[in-house]
Amino acid sequence: MRISIIGSGRVATHLASALKAYGHIWVDVCGRKQSHVEQLAHTLGARALTDISDINTNIDLLIIAVADQAIKDVVSKLDKSSGFLVVHTSGSTDVKVISDHIKNAGVLYPLQTFSMGSQIDWSNVPIFIEANAVENIDILYELGEQLSKKVYEYSSAQRLSLHLAAVFACNFSNYCYDIAQQIVQAQGVDFKLLAPLILATAQKATQIDPVTAQTGPAMRHDEGILQQHLEFLQQYMPSYATTYQLLSEQIQHRHVKIPSDKK
Repeated sequence: MRISIIGSGRVATHLASALKAYGHIWVDVCGRKQSHVEQLAHTLGARALTDISDINTNIDLLIIAVADQAIKDVVSKLDKSSGFLVVHTSGSTDVKVISDHIKNAGVLYPLQTFSMGSQIDWSNVPIFIEANAVENIDILYELGEQLSKKVYEYSSAQRLSLHLAAVFACNFSNYCYDIAQQIVQAQGVDFKLLAPLILATAQKATQIDPVTAQTGPAMRHDEGILQQHLEFLQQYMPSYATTYQLLSEQIQHRHVKIPSDKK
């Protein structure tokens, strides 16, 4: 296929670089940051552009891999009469953002966290597709299966639930790792000592029901330890005391304490 891409950030770079191995012809790379655009274009053997209106329309597929809030603006700048398939890579953006403006519209959403320089095992990355026509679904299935063994046709609502769940499972949990690192480093303790615990917790979450895997003082309703932790935070890192209290309360609500006389 003849493919162009709008965006030159983490998702665009990983996705385009992975697809390059399958013999597609990369026509244009378009984006705001010229240095990033030129770097990705060089990798793909494509033209580097900063103006959407300069994109060659003699293509089969246009991938929009930009920040969610920028997708609508990008689509509005495309020619409505374009016959090629236009897809975005967002988990939370409805396909209608494209289909309301462009005839052939779809979604190619890889459920993964991307960082520059990291290696991605694409064969195990779930890829979720959606399109406004059967023939476009077929195109996206074929494209997705070049990358991954796990390609699913999901609606925009289903994809949104996945993206929201991913924020909790990935972004929020990583922020908790950040807090944990700050807590131990403030006392001269090596954060790497928590690595086996972090890995074991993630492994359990994928092997058994997370609610069953829950442990800790909040789940046990150990008020003495909870108070001790709060006092420590209030003394050394008061900005995180509210976060600790809120999460502990949520866990306690999820794991209601059974009165001793009813056990």
